[in-house]
Amino acid sequence: MAKLFGTDGIRGVANQYPMTPEMALAIGKAVASYFKSKSSLRIVIGKDTRQSGDMLEYALAAGIGSMGGDACLTGVMPTPGIARITTQIGACAGIVVSASHNPYEDNGIKVFDGNGFKLSEAVEQALESRILDCLNASTGGRSIGRCDAIMDALEYYEDFLVSTVPSMSLKGLRIVIDCSNGATFQAAPDILSRLGADVSVLSDRPDGININAGCGSQHPEALKKAVIAHKAHAGFAFDGDGDRVIAVDETGDTLTGDQALTICAIHMKEVGRLSGNRVVGTVMSNMGLKTALKKQGIRLSLAQVGDRHVMEMMKAEGAVLGGEDSGHTIFLDKHTTGDGILSALQILEAMQNAGKPLSALSRIMTVFPQILINIPVDVQPDIQTIPAIRDAVKQVEDLLGDEGRVLIRYSGTQPLCRVMVEGPSFEATRTGAETIAAAVRASIGH
Repeated sequence: MAKLFGTDGIRGVANQYPMTPEMALAIGKAVASYFKSKSSLRIVIGKDTRQSGDMLEYALAAGIGSMGGDACLTGVMPTPGIARITTQIGACAGIVVSASHNPYEDNGIKVFDGNGFKLSEAVEQALESRILDCLNASTGGRSIGRCDAIMDALEYYEDFLVSTVPSMSLKGLRIVIDCSNGATFQAAPDILSRLGADVSVLSDRPDGININAGCGSQHPEALKKAVIAHKAHAGFAFDGDGDRVIAVDETGDTLTGDQALTICAIHMKEVGRLSGNRVVGTVMSNMGLKTALKKQGIRLSLAQVGDRHVMEMMKAEGAVLGGEDSGHTIFLDKHTTGDGILSALQILEAMQNAGKPLSALSRIMTVFPQILINIPVDVQPDIQTIPAIRDAVKQVEDLLGDEGRVLIRYSGTQPLCRVMVEGPSFEATRTGAETIAAAVRASIGH
């Protein structure tokens, strides 16, 4: 049987293995039996706006109840909100039903421990074994739990985020946000309005099937136009579950996640929050990130792709800031996981502290030309065992020399091979990426 957990929970097409009610029931049983303790029988469950969310949410709750656990339902809630509420009410675990930026046909299940952190690989492996056992078991525990709604969950989450910027006022700022018809559609406009901003909102009418559909962090085109039309100071596009954000400056230009990370790193150093003057990125981080941070006396460490790996390295090295170029940023001195709304607030705080527009701040980091090509694949063998791909990579690396780099990896959430090339010019970078991508398609693509 295929491995259940990918880089960010369990994902798949809703109502197909492994995203079936039967599997969700088993996951609920397994999480309850693994995390349930004498101090807490409660497990928080939240979801994004996909139409399949109800089906999986109720199956999870049934599994939890069958093992004597109490399911605490928040309804639609950004993923980082579940992490926060889990710790607030002293629950033993939190579960999110979401497939993040994936299309509505997909769904997923993410698990947080009682401290609001995503699970380590070791815990995932232990939990996966237990899930498969529960999938084949016909009975639950001797006791039966209850299912209750947390009526003020959204209000608490909003209060928490506002408390992270206690002295900030956004009066006089015009901000446009794109909620991706996802989990931030209520919280994001509420929070920015409470802080005094003049907020214009896009994609805040979820209908169960329009989540991430031509909007949000993966599709910022409408946001860019709206920022210019409203003469806004900044724009922010969230993904479907609200754990990442992409920023747009006042000229309509999109910032990369690495540019936003640079802005926040410099701001945090200036105000004395950047522990150890260290930031954690990933192997996919742009080469310009290291160059920009080095000029500011900030060290950069690189983790494997995935916010869990970023978090693990942050803890190991005592860093409080880390992130991915995708816009997933972790402020460990504020929260236990990546939070798109929190990231937007931190960027706005950096703008106010510097007294400069976002376009000026973004120029602190020069983005090296980077091409990323995703190739659908049927199988995922070790890249080094495929001569044609190995030879193509060597050819491109020899041409780029010290002025570029190549990175090939499989997606942890979709059947894709990701080919990333950075180089000294756009043409050289594009040619290199296309050369390797052609070899991948010919060898393992479909």
